[in-house]
Amino acid sequence: MSFVLVLFLALHGSALGQTLSSSFYDSSCPNLTTIVRAAVQQAVQAEARIAASFVRLHFHDCFVNGCDASILLDGANLEQNARPNAGSARGFDIVDSIKSSVESSCPGVVSCADLLALIARDGKLSKSTLNGPSWTVVFGRRDSLTASQSAANANLPPPTLNASALITSFQNQGLSTTDMVALSGAHTIGQAQCTTFKARLYGPFQRGDQMDQSFNTSLQSSCPSSNGDTNLSPLDVQTPTSFDNRYFRNLQNRRGLLFSDQTLFSGDQASTRNLVNSYASSQSTFFQDFGNAMVRWAISMC
Repeated sequence: MSFVLVLFLALHGSALGQTLSSSFYDSSCPNLTTIVRAAVQQAVQAEARIAASFVRLHFHDCFVNGCDASILLDGANLEQNARPNAGSARGFDIVDSIKSSVESSCPGVVSCADLLALIARDGKLSKSTLNGPSWTVVFGRRDSLTASQSAANANLPPPTLNASALITSFQNQGLSTTDMVALSGAHTIGQAQCTTFKARLYGPFQRGDQMDQSFNTSLQSSCPSSNGDTNLSPLDVQTPTSFDNRYFRNLQNRRGLLFSDQTLFSGDQASTRNLVNSYASSQSTFFQDFGNAMVRWAISMC
């Protein structure tokens, strides 16, 4: 991959201490959004799942030392090979191709970190693709030349966290409980490997882990107890290719795939349960809070 060759090397002032702006590239790369949206929509039309992968790349990048594109750096001991990313983070080749197209139009201008933020919005969430919410993407981040596997292992929340631990994990990133639950709704699309939820099917079970029995039985066929760790199941079994509020309704019916999903409704935090109920009853409220959380995320992670 060619990310290191095209990193944003101090061509602009550091985003740290600097106000991000939606107009940051208006003069230096006026065709940026057009180039990215066309390429991303083509990729999503070819494989809807890649939209979820784009958002996951953006999230996992920002959760480790801020939104700095460090997840794109190659290396045996870097973020790509951290436990939460190894064998599951994907879409690097498409991001690389989009970056090359942007470079052809605006050489040495657009940071990879900004590109990931834009791809995440356009790939999975814009109204022109999967009918999800949209929001204003702000730009001005700088790329990192280093990445830390240990930091990724320490900071990225695993799918075994309960509601209280998730609240703390997101608060450590400057995000509220509302932000956390709304952003969890990104699991309305995408898939997870069997290894991330197998314990929910066969044990040992965590306190407060409740799964609908028929849902459990249906999952066992694709996630057997003795093998199949990389087999995939949709995070939202009802509408896996539509960005909607069905994810939250699934939680109400104890049909959340990951423990970290189901705990938002079945766990020990009334605050997360109330938010699940709110979003399950009002898709517009979910969309509004999700967009607001993405904007706050972009600012707090820089």
